[in-house]
Amino acid sequence: MEELVESLKNTGVLKTPNIIGAFLKIDRKDFVPKSLERSAYLDEALPIGEGQTISQPYTVAFMFELLEPKRGEKIMDVGHGSGWTTALLSEIVGKEGKIYAFERVRELCKFGERNLKKYPELFQRVSLFCRDASHDLPESIDGIICAAELSEVPAEWREKIKIGGRLVYPKDGAIFKEIKTKENGFRKQKYPGFAFVPYIQDQA
Repeated sequence: MEELVESLKNTGVLKTPNIIGAFLKIDRKDFVPKSLERSAYLDEALPIGEGQTISQPYTVAFMFELLEPKRGEKIMDVGHGSGWTTALLSEIVGKEGKIYAFERVRELCKFGERNLKKYPELFQRVSLFCRDASHDLPESIDGIICAAELSEVPAEWREKIKIGGRLVYPKDGAIFKEIKTKENGFRKQKYPGFAFVPYIQDQA
């Protein structure tokens, strides 16, 4: 993992100390299927079943640097899949923080939970939801990160974010960062050139 982290630092994508520390502490090998353990330290997305992947480390680092997670914050992790990003975030927010992790694919709910339980201390800071993440959400969130391509951002995400909070998500082949500047006011930045699996939303 050290070699992968060093490589990400050298590309300039990974630069914030608390994010680097989490990448070093949380072993990606603990979050891939057993048959792919030898590929865990490659800078590639890997299949985890059900047509889903564990994201490429470069992409996770890029999104985390945009999200700017900090100690004590409450973060929503949408599409937790393998549980790797959830564990990284849990390490970053520390004992005072909280991660709300959502996954809609039932088999991946179980896979992610099993993987997260390998880190009991971090698991205590996580609330897992095996359902769609567009309704009945926790209040007063500091940040939301989504690992699947959206067609539209659910309105409730923007409502639940605190002023000053950040929203990072993929849409239209790009990663977007939105910062809530005031009630119903967001500043948006776009970073093109990324590909993600599509976001699955419950039908009304």
